[in-house]
Amino acid sequence: MRAAVLHEIGQDKLEVLDDVEAVGFGPGKVRLRIRATGLCHSDVSAMSGVLPQPAPFIPGHEGAGEVMDVGDGVTGLSAGDRVLVCWLPACGTCPSCRRGQTQLCLAGFMNAGTPNFKRPGGDVFGFAGTGTFTEEVVVGAGCAVPIPDDVPFEIAALIGCGVTTGLGAAINTAKVEAGSSVAVIGCGGVGISTVQGARVQGAAQIVAVDPVASRREAALRFGATEAVSPDEFADAKQRVTAGEGFDYVFEVVGKSATARTAYEHTRRGGTLCIVGAGAMDDNFQVNMFELFFDEKRILPSMYGGGDVLRSYERAIALWRAGRIDLESMITHRVRLDGINDALDQMRTGESLRTCVEL
Repeated sequence: MRAAVLHEIGQDKLEVLDDVEAVGFGPGKVRLRIRATGLCHSDVSAMSGVLPQPAPFIPGHEGAGEVMDVGDGVTGLSAGDRVLVCWLPACGTCPSCRRGQTQLCLAGFMNAGTPNFKRPGGDVFGFAGTGTFTEEVVVGAGCAVPIPDDVPFEIAALIGCGVTTGLGAAINTAKVEAGSSVAVIGCGGVGISTVQGARVQGAAQIVAVDPVASRREAALRFGATEAVSPDEFADAKQRVTAGEGFDYVFEVVGKSATARTAYEHTRRGGTLCIVGAGAMDDNFQVNMFELFFDEKRILPSMYGGGDVLRSYERAIALWRAGRIDLESMITHRVRLDGINDALDQMRTGESLRTCVEL
């Protein structure tokens, strides 16, 4: 079986191999044939060590495909079913799940420490307990979510992570109000989805902030009312909000420096929403006086901040209704052999989302 493998954390290239085997099939598990997978910045962060992940590993967590086989005890899934990959499945029984905060369930993270592939040289892990840069993968049944027949695999793959994360940040976590002012820092796939979420919620002004001109242009097509470089952000704050600051600012980069910028561009009493996944040693600081005096809400958003199954359904409904544009988010398509070119395009900001077709 072919798969793209990172041998050591810190390497920037993947090796496409044909001697990989998906393992772990048994009770409660399903074997999937991956048909399409998106390249998410979290994959790059795991490769660099920003996000913790054992190696060697197969990146990829934003995938969709078909069920090949189901293990004993699996209900609701059959061979041939079309599914998307949920990298953070809810166990349904932990305290977070019982409170209705299924996006905080840790069961999926526990899977990341168990190898689900092997090669002649030893075990291979799958990123976030999945690993979709491969032809086949074995995952828990909760990771395979059935999708309607009218949803293409590449669209389902995007919904499996980036779209759900961005839309949910605006809709579930921040609960953007109609007529409000919004700024989105970082306009890759998740940031563009955040822009679309703010538009769906009825924001009056949506300012997209990104250093890459092509991404700024893309943000305008997806609903931003204007798009500026980071150097122009302060001027946009003055012009759009008369210097007061935005009602909502979304940080979709995962860096303390941009989070601090986002905080400073949020109005007193406004909302700063942290969407980007950053490093454990990168600390965001506010002083105790401004924290008290400005009364700004600081809201982290994990995987869209809501029940992911409901969020998938909502994304599909909005896409069907033409309220969000998912097809145009796919700016590049490659086969597995082109994965390293796709990684370079993501690092430079050339791509919004690359679809790897398997």
